[in-house]
Amino acid sequence: MSYIRIRKHYVHLPYLFLGIVEWLLHAAAVYGLASLMQPEASELLGLAPIGVGSLVFYASIMSCCTLSMGVYDALVNEGFSSMVLRSLVSFFLLGSLAFTLFAFVFNGLVPEQKQLFWTIIASFLSVLVVRVLFVSVFDAKRISRKVLIFGAGEKAKTLIEAAEKEHIQGIELAGCVTASKGQIHVPESALVEYPEDWPSYLKENRISEIVVAQDERRRSEGGEFPLPEFLKAKLEGRDVTEVVTFFEREFNRIELPMLTTSWMIYSDGFKASRTRDWGKRIFDLVVSLSLAVLLLPFVIPTIIAIFLETGRPILYHQTRVGKNGKSFRIYKFRSMRQDAEKGGKAVWAQKNDSRVTRVGAFIRNTRLDELPQLYNVIRGDMSFVGPRPERPEFVEELKEKIPYYDVRHTVKPGLMGWAQLKYPYGASVEDAKNKLQYDLYYTKNHSFLMDLLIMIQTVEVVLLGKGVH
Repeated sequence: MSYIRIRKHYVHLPYLFLGIVEWLLHAAAVYGLASLMQPEASELLGLAPIGVGSLVFYASIMSCCTLSMGVYDALVNEGFSSMVLRSLVSFFLLGSLAFTLFAFVFNGLVPEQKQLFWTIIASFLSVLVVRVLFVSVFDAKRISRKVLIFGAGEKAKTLIEAAEKEHIQGIELAGCVTASKGQIHVPESALVEYPEDWPSYLKENRISEIVVAQDERRRSEGGEFPLPEFLKAKLEGRDVTEVVTFFEREFNRIELPMLTTSWMIYSDGFKASRTRDWGKRIFDLVVSLSLAVLLLPFVIPTIIAIFLETGRPILYHQTRVGKNGKSFRIYKFRSMRQDAEKGGKAVWAQKNDSRVTRVGAFIRNTRLDELPQLYNVIRGDMSFVGPRPERPEFVEELKEKIPYYDVRHTVKPGLMGWAQLKYPYGASVEDAKNKLQYDLYYTKNHSFLMDLLIMIQTVEVVLLGKGVH
């Protein structure tokens, strides 16, 4: 098994292992420099002994900074240079900024300035070495899990294309087996001859998992669904996984074309919880009120800049659809011209939209335009984390064209969401369909831990201006 579920969210074990090792390296860096060095060297560098609380605090902050810049994804998908650049930003920019801010609240936990400088350098160098070793081992085929796809239709084709495009880590596709003589949609090179002896075939080819990706599960001219063989494979320790669940686990989304109502009913998600709702509400109030105070210095300059460029109104409001389809009024700092929607007709935002002002482009890139939405969170219309709320005009259109679209309205909309992290800005029905796959994943599996993860990773979205039109 190459994954683990933590509060219903799938986490790949190699990444979890790497994260734990790096946390220990951070702790070792701050402890080693402050306590284990020779007294003369410690005095020369201006270091002082450090307590356990400071050690844990430092290691946790540095690990959060790593997550916030998407370093682990860059490590595997973008190459070594991108990983180094993101690490530099996460350690020396975000780390320094975080410790500076926390010094006003938790001054006793933040290492001294000289000590912090040398410790961050030690952390940076040590984790670079570990990451290079990690990639060299993790890319080795000897630790990859071989997966056999049962089916050769549209579902199997979609899975193969997604695996090639999005590069599944730690997974090697062994090919497609089909008992049907019907239509074949996968490449001929991906087809594997139907095994006469399933136990021997699985053992000889080191198959760790079978993904059932048939378009139709019924008897065909080529034979029956090998239920006894799959049961035996599972009893021997191999995973037998339905294709929707495989997509959920490996891609952190629910593949919409394959989704069925029965899968949703029998799955272990999509459950309401009053305790969780109350806990989330308290968390929303604490975070939104704290941010409202912290970000207040940015509000006045934003108001002045909007007024000087295009005058009033400063605030812009729209009707959006919230939990259980209830409409509410959302507030933003105005980033478009006053006549952006002539006649009041809703228009999809486009890339490089000409209606966006110069000030508007800046506050959109920095997400300052969304600061007034903290009021919506305090009111209870929105949560801090959840699917982004959409306009009623678009919702009616999307409900007609996209199945299960209304399911996203069973949780409160949010300032930030899983779909924002995983998919660029949506400006069409097709974009809305792709984003819904991530919104459904969040709706099914959301938890306090996942909300924290989304908040941390949203830092990358803000800094890099992702998903802004």
